[in-house]
Amino acid sequence: MSGNHDIEVLVVGAGPVGLTTAIALRRLGMRVAVIDRAPATNREPRADVIFPRAGEALGALGVGETVRRHAYEMESGTVYSSGHKVGRFATGRLASHYPTAMTIEQHHIERLLADELTGLGVSVGWRTRVTDLEQDETAVRVDVQRPDGTADRIEVPWVVACDGIRSTVRQRLGIPFPGSDRPNMQVVQGNVTPAWPLPDKPGNGYFFLAPHRSVIAFPTPGCGYRIFCVRDDPDPQQTDPPTLRELRDLVAGAARIPELELVLSEPVWLSRARFSDRIAARLRAGRVLLAGDAAHTWAPLGGHGMNVGMLGAYNLVWKLAAVHRGQAADEVLDTYDGEQRALAEGVIRDMRTSPMEMILPSVPHRIRSLVLRGMLASDTMQRRIEFMMSDFGRHHRRSPLSQGRGRRLLGGIRAGDRVPDIPVVPPGGLPVRLHELLGYDRWTLLHHPRFAAPEIEHAVEDCPAPISIRPITSAAPLGAADDLYLVRPDGHLGLVCPTTRPDVLRDYLRRHLTGTAAPVTAGVPAAAG
Repeated sequence: MSGNHDIEVLVVGAGPVGLTTAIALRRLGMRVAVIDRAPATNREPRADVIFPRAGEALGALGVGETVRRHAYEMESGTVYSSGHKVGRFATGRLASHYPTAMTIEQHHIERLLADELTGLGVSVGWRTRVTDLEQDETAVRVDVQRPDGTADRIEVPWVVACDGIRSTVRQRLGIPFPGSDRPNMQVVQGNVTPAWPLPDKPGNGYFFLAPHRSVIAFPTPGCGYRIFCVRDDPDPQQTDPPTLRELRDLVAGAARIPELELVLSEPVWLSRARFSDRIAARLRAGRVLLAGDAAHTWAPLGGHGMNVGMLGAYNLVWKLAAVHRGQAADEVLDTYDGEQRALAEGVIRDMRTSPMEMILPSVPHRIRSLVLRGMLASDTMQRRIEFMMSDFGRHHRRSPLSQGRGRRLLGGIRAGDRVPDIPVVPPGGLPVRLHELLGYDRWTLLHHPRFAAPEIEHAVEDCPAPISIRPITSAAPLGAADDLYLVRPDGHLGLVCPTTRPDVLRDYLRRHLTGTAAPVTAGVPAAAG
């Protein structure tokens, strides 16, 4: 058995979600090892967009600006229907340090994250494959095959499995992966440089809608355009990658540009894929947790798959670290399952009805065009679409960690919501954005300065988890001025209660942020194999 007593968490899988998980753990001072069966970071482009909420998460982990420097910020998109311009939408209205989506290929994201992780003192163990694992109340023992073919056993307190759709860890734990195939749908993709009579500008893309297909084309750094075509599936037995000619014909037909020419860009990538919607039966089995595609997968409509995986890592890591250190009850880690499951289910549901990527016959397609023309002509509707695509509206209101007054608060925020990045003023200070006062390494307690009282500090003084108390004023209030707002490390509102009821705050902390490290027993199999 390897001497791995200095490792607290083993991350299996070094894709975007595994690397994000490892970076988040290191930011919290956890000792981490990362292994992957692949020989190196991925060379296939695959996912290529990071939406604003995932951008905020990466920013909080210290890597958001690095990604932004290598990405294009999506500023606008022009929509065509059967060759006729329907309208144009613009972005950038959101109150956030990351107000727009960013286009950047997955293999570039992985390289940037791997470099960041190396700077934090962790190198990926490539060509290292998990063969089996077992666990008890105190540790997980993972059998691996090293690059030279030798077998080894790694013993660690925790394992986070980010090893993809065919997750070995999930299979060895015997966790079902229920779901169903998407019928009559295939996705054809490629990275190309087009020759067409349309303006080419970084951050500005195109949607070409037609009967039985939808095409999205957005510029991506270093590779021209990413072409994403959702179409019907007349020949389900066809599994070979598309030819450049097939992709050209799909785009030319949808855009009504018969003279269109496409040239492949580097790295050459043409993909034909069919998808299933699946969510693992449970995302936690004792000391093993599933994240990313190991936990959930669906058709890439809307491009949110990688984003949901990253947000899952952002949700999971602070809870794991707190439970490991005795700063939170074990039930806090259990909430990852329910919160992440609800997030994945919501994205699957919403993307099934995305008008930009629905496969429609001729008559419904024409109706869609009329509806989109009206929507894109309305600034209110554009704002709603932008907010939905940002993932800012994804919430944890039904989580056991969300406790409030049971009503919609002034300003629209409820317990479980992402705290908005509004301008605030600390006492005697200069205006700042609210998110600048938050931190991934702590909880943050917000209150109005005029309601400061010793009882508030007394309520949190025995809590083992770090809590920063921040008196603030704001022009756009979170809610009632006489309320306390306890914000989680991941920027979601955990508790809302009156300033005059510090006992409610104290009870919340005692219930969730306890100094007693509970034994991990629920869901732990004696052995997995």
